Amino acid sequence: MSDVLKQFVMPKTNLFGPGAIQEVGKRLNDLEVKKTLIVTDEGLHKLGLSEQIANIIIAAGIDVAIFPKAEPNPTDQNIEDGITVYHAENCDSIVSLGGGSAHDAAKGIGLIASNGGRIHDYEGVDKSQNPLVPLIAINTTAGTASEMTRFTIITDTARKVKMAIVDKHVTPLLSINDPELMIGLPPALTAATGLDALTHAIESFVSTNATPITDACAEKVLQLVPEYLPRAYANGADLEAREQMVYAQFLAGMAFNNASLGYVHAIAHQLGGFYNLPHGVCNAILLPHVCRFNLTARTERFAKIAELLGENVEALSKRDAAEKAIVAIENLSKDLNIPSGFRELGAKDEDIEILAKNAMLDVCAATNPRKATLEDIKQIITNAMGPVVKEEESLEAIALS
Repeated sequence: MSDVLKQFVMPKTNLFGPGAIQEVGKRLNDLEVKKTLIVTDEGLHKLGLSEQIANIIIAAGIDVAIFPKAEPNPTDQNIEDGITVYHAENCDSIVSLGGGSAHDAAKGIGLIASNGGRIHDYEGVDKSQNPLVPLIAINTTAGTASEMTRFTIITDTARKVKMAIVDKHVTPLLSINDPELMIGLPPALTAATGLDALTHAIESFVSTNATPITDACAEKVLQLVPEYLPRAYANGADLEAREQMVYAQFLAGMAFNNASLGYVHAIAHQLGGFYNLPHGVCNAILLPHVCRFNLTARTERFAKIAELLGENVEALSKRDAAEKAIVAIENLSKDLNIPSGFRELGAKDEDIEILAKNAMLDVCAATNPRKATLEDIKQIITNAMGPVVKEEESLEAIALS
């Protein structure tokens, strides 16, 4: 029997279903706050969604300020700008509105609001002393699960590195997942965020910290994603597919929030921070390559993954069945038009060394089932670089992602 203490962390309350956003004003009133800061991105703000949420909150008798400057990969400068607005507007709470970037930015702002210092002080595990200011997270994508996790990823602009902040104090008090907010999500973003959820499930399922509870969550994700992600990708107005993907990404969050992750995320954080690339796309490209590296350490589990993903593994050896899991992942990525490699997105071979060194230091590397050398990580990145492309093709791929 293991003598390592296990824990299971998630928000106290989580709301699901069409119309769930109508609850935000009432829930803030329950917290007895006076003025909240809505943290969102420029795109959602221009669409008027932040004003829609603000009006619900104002109708409940609570004042609102809006910070619509969360970047796709939120930076340390984002956090500094946000905390300036938080204090200038005399806010006492935060509502994050968006996908992972908005939630991460909100967590970072809240962390400084309640603990002081700079966001760099909290890189690593449980570095904060004080609970976060009240935070309600309204989710608009089905992928990152940042609305319910203790993970916050912020780019250090000086080092061009994504800082992984894993802290019990950044878990939101309440998460809201309203699938109606996801109807207009473009196909490319639907694919990237959905494969992010799949990555969370797979990495947590083979993690050295996996438990029967996280396994149960991950296994359900592996059944839901192959059925509902292609539907949501093909028809964004398919409300059933959107709602089922909400559950899939949330269950994946429950899994990795407690079992943690592995080398896919450890490496993806470096590529995303270095080149400012979409996180879900980075994960999707890396996933089959890291799975292939981990195959010998978790052969039986990868065989189970193949079965859950719908592959016919009857009469196959465990090893052959495990290989089918990688085939299933690659086929799903192809169906969703994920780029074939990082060269398409502008990555350079000369950066592989520094990317690999930084990945070795990432907190997510600690629970990968097979321990890698620097040369192993460099080889994984090299394998994921993909074919050589012309410069104009590279720029086009970045635009499409």
